[in-house]
Amino acid sequence: MVTRRPHPALRPGIHSYRGFRLAFDRPRLRLEVPAGSVSVVIGFAEPLRIVGGRGASPEGVTCASLVSGLHTRPSFGGHDGRAHGIEVVMDPWTAFRILRAPMHELADTVVDLTDLLDGSLPYLTEALAETPGWGARFTLLDSFFVTRLRTGPAAAAGVPAAWQQLAAQLGRARPASVAAQVGWSERALERRFQEQVGLSPKSVARVLRFRRSLRLLEAGRRASAIVEICGYYDQAHFNREFKEMTTRSPSRFLAEREHGARLQAQLDRAEGQITSVVLTT
Repeated sequence: MVTRRPHPALRPGIHSYRGFRLAFDRPRLRLEVPAGSVSVVIGFAEPLRIVGGRGASPEGVTCASLVSGLHTRPSFGGHDGRAHGIEVVMDPWTAFRILRAPMHELADTVVDLTDLLDGSLPYLTEALAETPGWGARFTLLDSFFVTRLRTGPAAAAGVPAAWQQLAAQLGRARPASVAAQVGWSERALERRFQEQVGLSPKSVARVLRFRRSLRLLEAGRRASAIVEICGYYDQAHFNREFKEMTTRSPSRFLAEREHGARLQAQLDRAEGQITSVVLTT
């Protein structure tokens, strides 16, 4: 795996590029948990299979290149042991500009990237696959994304500001208060979040609170402290929310993360952030 930050013109909206070429001796299955970001995977070879999400069939979605929008629930992704491509992690309002699609259509689901890039995906994939070296590939992606941002729709400046307010208050913020701080009505805030984020402000707050609790849990904080810091009603509320977003209890999730901890961290979407668990098969 090779990681690089995108060109400064693309930051902070695009967080990272990660080139990967995996060759395991057996199929792999990952539990993906809500990450608070949008993931775009451009695959060069074998398809990936994702199960779970809004409106998903029991068979899931199978495609080489995909987009995973903001999630409030877990999903499962797998491959036959081999995978080759690039993953791009970005803020949802940046994905709105690049993909030119209402983000609520991508929320809690995974879709084939072919359906979103105006017919340009085959050319982009071929160019990336044929370009020698990850550095040159990332530079090609820089150019592609700069063009998409320059010619795509504008994002409302208040959306990132409202997101930061929700993150700072960890689920305690009232949507009306957040809307007032960015100069909008509560209805306008809801409408712009549905379009440019994909989730309501209340759902975003749930995900951000879960992300904070996950960091505290891995750092060894007791459940009672997590409840107080993150603003859960009580421990039962915390356990229920955690299971809804992971299908696991906190203790089971930690135990599975500790199995092959180095590989677990390498396969997370973003450095220093827990986004998945590699499951034993």
